[in-house]
Amino acid sequence: MTAPADLPSLSAEEIKRYSRHLIMPEMGIDGQKRLKAGSVLCVGAGGLGSPAAMYLAAAGVGRIGVVDFDVVDYSNLQRQIIHGTKDVGRSKLASAKDRLLDINPHIQVDTYEEALSSSNAMRLFEPYDVILDGTDNFPTRYLTNDACVLLGKPNAYGSIFRFEGQASVFATKGGPCYRCLYPEPPPPGLVPSCAEGGVLGVLPGIIGVIQATETIKLLTGIGEPLIGRFLIYDALRMKFRELKLKRDPECPVCGDHPTVTKLIDYDEFCGIRPDVTAEAAAVAAGNQWEISAVELKARLDKGDKLFILDVREPNEYQICKIEGSTLIPLGEVPRRYQELPKDVEIICQCKMGGRSQKALDFLRTVGFTNMKNLKGGILDWIDKVDPSQPKY
Repeated sequence: MTAPADLPSLSAEEIKRYSRHLIMPEMGIDGQKRLKAGSVLCVGAGGLGSPAAMYLAAAGVGRIGVVDFDVVDYSNLQRQIIHGTKDVGRSKLASAKDRLLDINPHIQVDTYEEALSSSNAMRLFEPYDVILDGTDNFPTRYLTNDACVLLGKPNAYGSIFRFEGQASVFATKGGPCYRCLYPEPPPPGLVPSCAEGGVLGVLPGIIGVIQATETIKLLTGIGEPLIGRFLIYDALRMKFRELKLKRDPECPVCGDHPTVTKLIDYDEFCGIRPDVTAEAAAVAAGNQWEISAVELKARLDKGDKLFILDVREPNEYQICKIEGSTLIPLGEVPRRYQELPKDVEIICQCKMGGRSQKALDFLRTVGFTNMKNLKGGILDWIDKVDPSQPKY
């Protein structure tokens, strides 16, 4: 931690701005100066990164970096509060930077419009004191964790799904890392993304603010950070639970004899690298298990007899649907597949094509052969065939 003599001074305007911090004995002038001297890299300007970055800016963290390469979409606005309606279609980084500097013009905001990868993570993380993990997928979480361990950077971790959030502090000296908790990633597709499963809009606000709180504690040295503790929040029941965590001496990254000493291919580690051989075979076979929205529309217009199986959830079906489709949620397909006709071609369909592919794969194992998966799901159908329906 920076010694008091090496800390930056506070201007009269900053003293006025941070006065409610300064009058707390735990924080005081030295604590606020440590925040000004501190630096945080937020990985993502989405649900978690939005509230975390805004509160870190308001608190006076001197340098905030943000990594993101996406643009603002209407579906972001329900939870990504750093962006507004006027920012739709705009770079998330440009929107976030404007908002952070509006909150606090005394800070420095660095933006990195690139996807975090094994080739750039060490370079991006190295200049910062704390890394705040606002990612939404397993490959990037493992990448963030491993880079933090290798660089000795604390990882203010958070994750969200539907009504549940998690938070902890990983990769500190002697403390556990993300791999100590989850040595292996879940099978690909087992855990839906927020785009498929949804998330309560206020949930990332709660978890993101917890991440910001832990970051402030790490930078100032006050309080007891969530090191060796894993916080679980249930928004529906308004309950917090805490699990104790210990560093795993056998952990391949932070253990006594680490085997991961450099960043790896995290898509491959998480099992989501596409099977090039299978993909080439599908192309050679004319993509016999796939159909585009335009092709489906043409066949329906021609009068072809098709059974359109929608495997989304009932609440999704209420938003938009292909006329004449039959709803059987993916989780019910294994016990209801006998309801499906075997003498009619089945078109499996979901939001984007992932769940319907799983349904098709299952149906093949129980004897169905005349099937296709709607490429891009109903979102592609709306884009190319029926733009009158709402997207979600």
